[in-house]
Amino acid sequence: MKKSTPKKFSLPVVISVLMTVIPLLTTSLLTAWAINNEQFLRAMPLGWWIGITLILTIASSVALTPPTFLALVYGYFLGWKSIPMLFGMNLGAIALIYVSANYLHATSLRKHLMQIYPQVGNLLSRFYKNELRLIFFAKLSPVLPFAITNLFFAMAGARFKQVLAGGTLGMIPRTVLAVWAGREAQDIRYLLEHPNEGLATKVVLILLIIVSTIGVGYFFRERKIVG
Repeated sequence: MKKSTPKKFSLPVVISVLMTVIPLLTTSLLTAWAINNEQFLRAMPLGWWIGITLILTIASSVALTPPTFLALVYGYFLGWKSIPMLFGMNLGAIALIYVSANYLHATSLRKHLMQIYPQVGNLLSRFYKNELRLIFFAKLSPVLPFAITNLFFAMAGARFKQVLAGGTLGMIPRTVLAVWAGREAQDIRYLLEHPNEGLATKVVLILLIIVSTIGVGYFFRERKIVG
């Protein structure tokens, strides 16, 4: 009678789990800190915010701080003038994730997956013909984790310009919505504990999810690959 050997978790699976769980923990800690230090954050000069943005860019690239959560905080304290910093943070984090994926030899992992799952090759071939569109619709969704989607596209072999362009275009609606919600909030505790409060916010979020789902779903439903 053969003994069943326990299956080992693959590195991508472990990384994906960590990049999903860790932001929940850090978000809770940052929420508690922001609530207890509201006066300090309000008095903080703009130069400090820029310096912190550089640090948070690195943190976002390793899934420690979700950019949408940060947009709520920035919107609450800085309003619309936080938009350039948030866009810079998103672009910087995308670039760091892309470089890190290449450093971790994403090409060899891709080849390994294609050997195990031949259908991956067909999906990648279709993906390369629709990179910008798929990246845009994936980044448009408020429910897909920022770092995981960027890591996936980098490991899939997407071109850097396409990842930047699609990621930026997809993140614009989410970022603007979060800044608006933060700017309109009267209390930071209620804002961070109920980030999607309000009919207008809920409607926009639902629309973003629907549009993103339709866009990504259309990609997977296409069966013909033009030669």
